[in-house]
Amino acid sequence: MRVRGWFLVGLVGFGGLVGVAKSQLTTRQAVGNQSAGPEQAATTHIVEQAPTGIRKVAPGVFLVDFGRVAFGNLLLGPPESFGGGIDSDAAWKTTVVTVRFGEALKDGRVDTHPPGSVRFAEAKVSVPEGMSLVAPAANVRNTKAPAALTPKEWGVVTPFRWVEVDGWPGDLTVDQVRRRAVFDSTWVDDAAEFHSSDAMLDKVWDLGHYSIKATTFAGVFVDGDRERLAYEADAYLTQLSYYAGDADPRMARATFDRLMQHPTWPTEWAPHMVFMAYADWMETGDTTWLAARYEALKGKLLDERVGPDGLVTSSPAQIKQGDIVDWPGHERDGYVFTGVNTVVNAFHLRALVEMSALAQALGKTEEAAEFAAREKAAQAAFQAKLFDPVRGLYRDGVGTDHASLHANLFPLAFGLVPLDRRAKLAEWLAGRGMAGSVYAAQYLLEGLFENGQDAAALALMTAPGDRSWRHMVDSGATITWEAWDQKYKPNQDWNHAWGAAPANLLPRFVLGVQAMTPGWGRASIQPHAGDLTSVEGRMPTPRGEVSVSWKREKTFTMTIALPAGMRANVMLPAVEGARGVWVGGAKVAAHREGSWWTLDRDLAGTVKIEER
Repeated sequence: MRVRGWFLVGLVGFGGLVGVAKSQLTTRQAVGNQSAGPEQAATTHIVEQAPTGIRKVAPGVFLVDFGRVAFGNLLLGPPESFGGGIDSDAAWKTTVVTVRFGEALKDGRVDTHPPGSVRFAEAKVSVPEGMSLVAPAANVRNTKAPAALTPKEWGVVTPFRWVEVDGWPGDLTVDQVRRRAVFDSTWVDDAAEFHSSDAMLDKVWDLGHYSIKATTFAGVFVDGDRERLAYEADAYLTQLSYYAGDADPRMARATFDRLMQHPTWPTEWAPHMVFMAYADWMETGDTTWLAARYEALKGKLLDERVGPDGLVTSSPAQIKQGDIVDWPGHERDGYVFTGVNTVVNAFHLRALVEMSALAQALGKTEEAAEFAAREKAAQAAFQAKLFDPVRGLYRDGVGTDHASLHANLFPLAFGLVPLDRRAKLAEWLAGRGMAGSVYAAQYLLEGLFENGQDAAALALMTAPGDRSWRHMVDSGATITWEAWDQKYKPNQDWNHAWGAAPANLLPRFVLGVQAMTPGWGRASIQPHAGDLTSVEGRMPTPRGEVSVSWKREKTFTMTIALPAGMRANVMLPAVEGARGVWVGGAKVAAHREGSWWTLDRDLAGTVKIEER
């Protein structure tokens, strides 16, 4: 059977026999990944990609580069598949070649023994007159339930950038090889953009943005290739970055429903489900979807562990097995675990705040008031028992004086720190540097951006050394890693979306675009400039694209373009000597608070704004 010039054959050796129907090879075809579970609503599709380069590395051995890592498999065959001529006596008609898939190179060849969970796979194929589908053998750990499964008819998919073809007669050319990469079918590459005066920061954004696209292959948000499982914290962080690139909620919702059916073990991961539901409501404004899941969300508040003072308690077994703080364990900044854990309680308090808002959105006013009252009482105990007024820091828990990075970054990010204490705490956190994992970095940087430390937050993203996204970029990563470096997590994988935080942090805080009301009827545009002099970009919303460009010189100028049906509250970072704000050349009512100018009225449409 010939399909678009490709001839499909069985694989020999590692790959077993693979039969693929005509419909599975249509370029950019959307296929519902029904294996992910009955709740699956998002679609993924196969995209055929040509190599960015091919070079001969040894006699009969060719290294094929696809430019970036993607999850997929390969089509390989003679030039006639793309309209070229063939020689019926050509040696390739009976040749068996070895195909090696890799995420890493070593000495200019595919690394066949990469570290940790970095991927290498191998298959053998007998090349006939047409194209063959080449896929590696299934990995038992991530291709059987409860892993998120891809359709069997696609063949096994694996993450790879490079392919090494060994034993190929003659020359291997770009018209003889294609990668069949799997992505979310609703993703549009240029729906989001980010460009700034810092070239490295732009590379960091691009790394994070592409990481989200590349890891949508399973139809739900998974934790990389080692397990292909959905985890609550991974899913929430991915959801934030996904919305910055694609406003379609289906994949996030499919992940949420999957996690309701298959919850995972860490204590703080349960409240992340409330965060996911709240993020969906803010993105879509859809209370119908929320109403069907509201009662189940109550089970994610850790209520069964709440003591008389409203704080969550931890038994020795829960401390040992569930309370996670950060991951891997040595990224916890020496955290001292006690029976009342500051990080666990920070999550509990934030979840109560968001549950109150969700209850109110559903018209459950009594329950909203109850959640708010519980949060108020627990908040009082939290401040009284966990805050050290002498140092101005939060302790790790009741019974210890140790004050880790984590015991302070989470309260700051969750808005639990009283206003008069935030600036000092943010300054302390900025001075500590990146003393947590790529997971904790999401919350650390949120707290810094929101509390006057935007220059420090940006500097941490692009810092020299091995604990920043600059290190990933400089190391040649094309999908974010699970940890800052191999030495910090020897079994890490190189395709982990929870490391892609800049994909949401830069649009939300530096471009400055966030939803203020559910469904984006009202947005906030508040650029946190740091040391940057210019930024431009756009991001999708359910109402359409929002575009922002700004420059900071002697004055601060900004142009915004909002879709129909959206208005925006605008705040500008104050420049020295500015005495007011002009919109479209006319002075408008605005007031100065600290380091910000806030317009007294919302804006709509396309407008130019300037401080003078």
